[in-house]
Amino acid sequence: MYLLQRPAVDAGTGCNLSLAKRGSDFTISPYEQIAMRFLTFAASAALTLSALCGAQSTAGIEALIQRRLPNHANDFTFSLTPSPVSYVASNTTTKQNDEYTVSKAANGTIHITGNTPIALASGLRWYFTTYGHVDIYWFIGSRLHLAPQHLPPVNVTYHGSSIVPWRYHFNTVTFSYTAAFWTWDDWELELDWLALRGVNLPLAWNGYEKILIDVFREAGFSDAEVASFLSGPAFQAWNRFGNIQGSWGGDLPMSWVDSQFALAKQIVARMVELGMTPVLPAFTIFVPYTIGKHYPNASFVNGSQWNGFPLQNTNVTFLEPFDPLFTTLQTSFISKQAAAFGNVSSIYTLDQYNENNPYSGDLGYLRNVTSNTIASLKAADPNAVWLLQGWLFYSSATFWTNARIEAYLGGVANADMIILDLFSESQPQWQRTNSYYGKPWIWCELHDYGGNMGLYGQVENVTVNPIEALANVSSTMVGMGLTMEGQEGNEIMYDILLDQAWSSTPLSSATYFHDWVTARYHGPAILPAGLYSAWDSMRRTVYNNTQINVANAVTKSIFELAPNTTGLLNRTGHHPTTIQYNPAVLVQAWNDFYGAAAQEPSLWDNPAYTFDLTDLTRQVMANAFYPLYTTFVAASNHSNSATYNATTAAQTGQQLLTLLSDLDALLAASGHPEHYSLAYWIAEARAWASSTSLSNTTSAVTTNTSSATTQQIADFYEYNARNQITLWGPTGEISDYASKQWAGLISSY
Repeated sequence: MYLLQRPAVDAGTGCNLSLAKRGSDFTISPYEQIAMRFLTFAASAALTLSALCGAQSTAGIEALIQRRLPNHANDFTFSLTPSPVSYVASNTTTKQNDEYTVSKAANGTIHITGNTPIALASGLRWYFTTYGHVDIYWFIGSRLHLAPQHLPPVNVTYHGSSIVPWRYHFNTVTFSYTAAFWTWDDWELELDWLALRGVNLPLAWNGYEKILIDVFREAGFSDAEVASFLSGPAFQAWNRFGNIQGSWGGDLPMSWVDSQFALAKQIVARMVELGMTPVLPAFTIFVPYTIGKHYPNASFVNGSQWNGFPLQNTNVTFLEPFDPLFTTLQTSFISKQAAAFGNVSSIYTLDQYNENNPYSGDLGYLRNVTSNTIASLKAADPNAVWLLQGWLFYSSATFWTNARIEAYLGGVANADMIILDLFSESQPQWQRTNSYYGKPWIWCELHDYGGNMGLYGQVENVTVNPIEALANVSSTMVGMGLTMEGQEGNEIMYDILLDQAWSSTPLSSATYFHDWVTARYHGPAILPAGLYSAWDSMRRTVYNNTQINVANAVTKSIFELAPNTTGLLNRTGHHPTTIQYNPAVLVQAWNDFYGAAAQEPSLWDNPAYTFDLTDLTRQVMANAFYPLYTTFVAASNHSNSATYNATTAAQTGQQLLTLLSDLDALLAASGHPEHYSLAYWIAEARAWASSTSLSNTTSAVTTNTSSATTQQIADFYEYNARNQITLWGPTGEISDYASKQWAGLISSY
């Protein structure tokens, strides 16, 4: 066995790696095998020398400084440490973690050293949040430029170290619920946010369809056949999962595919520049239903009907991995992807049974599926590691018995797979599977389904539970990550988990919330106490749900659902409607928060304050809908003479409508249309028609889309955007799943 060592690292690249012989009595862990594959030249067939060296450059963090606060570019110096790789042994798994040091240089600059570029970024954020009291955020953007003109010196050297080697981000469906219509500006902010929070393993789905189309064309499928397979811009995630096929409302224009491919090149290049390891797609296994016409001897099965969708949009065809054609298509896909993005990663996302059970539960069959799947990946990339979302083991728990899980995972060597324990804070699966039978896995916070917007969190669970999981005697945990379906709010709940990945003991939520408030509302010399008391009240209630059986994820208000006099209250599951705290506490928090601006009027010019005040007001008003609704239902019930009252019903009915009208008006006037406006979501979608119309439409998948006008394409994108947040399907198959509390939507739908 061999242990990585870093001797004198080349000052220009930091890439001089060597191997040292290890005693034969030492057992190498699955994670270390993965790490070695990415850090040694001996196993770098899928990683070019330039990619390795680029990953060890300080150029990415220096460019980030130039983007976000150019006036302070000369106030920081960065260096990558030439010290030996640091390993932290934890039970059965040996892990390499990121480390940084922040100190005062001899010339007075702030000097940050680290063993990876992401460690440097983490050290930079630690300095800004601790000394400058500024940060970078979703929705309101970067606030780093508000750091003091003369940066405070670092008087005491600080050392930080991650407790897990991987910090992961994204759910496959986030690319549809939140990022479907993102531009490069959106992605640039997101990637800087990720880097500064220490994320080094982000998912990268953009551009997938372009490569897939080329693979299918090469395999002999016609453009019409491919068009019947691909889904619209707002639904591509579920096409990638094999849940749906085809599109409703029109076919996917090739101009969209081309533009997303161009965007993907920017995204992946920036990930690599910042020192991240992109998780790239593999050929997923799903093919057009006409495969039998082209390959009559191929082994394939049709999947099950998903969520009641019409047959032409589901029952997706699954090419069996043990068919030689699968390896052919996999090799074609990965080689084309490498040609497009470079040899930048050997970690591939591949989910075969997301809410779609296998053809057979036979243990030998299940093992055969995975053993041939990893063999196909290895044929294309000898260093391939398969990253699997573990959602299937929870969502289809009846099918996935422990024996079947063990058989399915048993087809892959431990070092060749990483599993995302997708819903760790509420429904962890690592315990019942004994740490996935030895596979490295990542503790993930799912938290949000469909991009729901309710205020919600489990602050104790996301700080205490991952530490306990890491310390478990059988743990093969190698990371912490975020896997929310939609990135629509509650940012503090995601921040705290990523920061927990740098603390070996559970973070104090009280201290964390206090410091988070200090950085978020930076500006006044002394922040009003009301800001702190409001957030502390929410910490103890809204963000500290312990009733997992009642509400295990972000809540949905009942006015987002189809009107009914029954069945709306006290829903549990993925979209709970139960308010799991005393609403009066939130009203008091609102009073404290709103009153802070009376004490410090400059807060009205602070986008963080106005954004959060809007969000808090939205939730208070959503909660106020409940007692009015309850009164209305009781007063409207003709069968109950004790509560029936036509006058009361009419009055409360009008109050309900007035409340919704007022809420719509509030959100419209919030000053943050990018988060609270239907019009903004639609404008984002339609804007892609202008940009994609400049693409090479001569390569359109179908004739009708190649001749479509910009107006027609824009209408199709708008239809996709509207359908996702309302009917979610041709005829409302999963209606209201991705509902939003947006101006224009509340008043019109």
